Amino acid sequence: MAKKFKRYDRDRPYLNILDFLSEEKTFLIIIVVGIIVAATSTTNANFAMWVGFFFAAYAAVANDSIQSLGTFIESNKANKWWILWLFIGGIFLVTVTFSFIYFDGDVTYQRLTNPDGTSDYPHPEKFTFFQVIAPLVLLILTRLKMPVSTTFLLLSVFSADTSGITSVIFKSWSGYILAFIISFLVWYLSYNTIRKYFKSRKHSQYWMAVQWIVSGTLWATWVMQDGANIAVFLPRSQTVGQFSIFALTIFFGLGLLFYLRGDKIQGVVSEKTRVSDIRAATLIDLSYVILLVYKLFISTVPMSTTWVFLGIIGGREIAISLSRKKKGNKHKKKAALMIGKDFGYAMIGLFVSIILAASGNSAIRDEIYSSIQNLF
Repeated sequence: MAKKFKRYDRDRPYLNILDFLSEEKTFLIIIVVGIIVAATSTTNANFAMWVGFFFAAYAAVANDSIQSLGTFIESNKANKWWILWLFIGGIFLVTVTFSFIYFDGDVTYQRLTNPDGTSDYPHPEKFTFFQVIAPLVLLILTRLKMPVSTTFLLLSVFSADTSGITSVIFKSWSGYILAFIISFLVWYLSYNTIRKYFKSRKHSQYWMAVQWIVSGTLWATWVMQDGANIAVFLPRSQTVGQFSIFALTIFFGLGLLFYLRGDKIQGVVSEKTRVSDIRAATLIDLSYVILLVYKLFISTVPMSTTWVFLGIIGGREIAISLSRKKKGNKHKKKAALMIGKDFGYAMIGLFVSIILAASGNSAIRDEIYSSIQNLF
């Protein structure tokens, strides 16, 4: 009997590319149309502002869903999508509404402004092409299942100078290292205990209540930290009308995300060890939210929550692979390769962010050029 042909078995790269183009035809059409709209919108600042915002609203939430909502989606597959949407969407509306009222029109919890009222990410009087297409680049990388940093990619193109970028990078990398170490120690030292009590697939219904509370807290914290990545296109102090569009656009965008069950980027979470177990998902989210709250209150500098999340799941995967009593090193190599791949993709996102920032901002371009000259 002849072996059934499978597209991904093809050994000729150009045929695989043709397959990709065929399967992603609708997505590619959307991207091409988006680029054309972005190019034409830069002649009108107000139009460009809203185009960039609408692109960012879905691109940022879709990419960051793996960290803030990924484990929640994965462990609640049995629940109806609209129930999950109303829960998470309701938390979003409450969180941004509080910031809008308390901070006089600012929905970012002052992530984009300094205490003296200045901003390292000023709202431009005229938008550049690279600023408007930044969310489309993020959308493409997300479609390729790359867990890139939304903070790096979107905020970098608005940074007034390199200090805004370097401060975000430093805070994010320190967050990754801290998250990796803490997650590794927690799962390595408690692996036998966790394995003993989580051995059975059955669990108490209390776990679901705990997970929803933890996930809701995590989501609210993410909105406080990363809402700036979307709102960066809009005025730092919004009117009631602007806020209504901002809040409702993201609210319905979340509905689409839950309807698609996280879309393709969800694979980054799904491939990790037993993340679909609601108890494991809750422990991941709990350690993540504690770190985010800590980082949230020690500094108002924006931070890549993607890097913190990669540190959390990276430390966990390595700890589990080292704690298992399986013979051989196959599972250890698999975990190392998985974490290396995620880290590599995140670095790609960082380099793309710097390229976009330099392309759209002459001040940043000159500073980078000057720094390279000083090295030699």
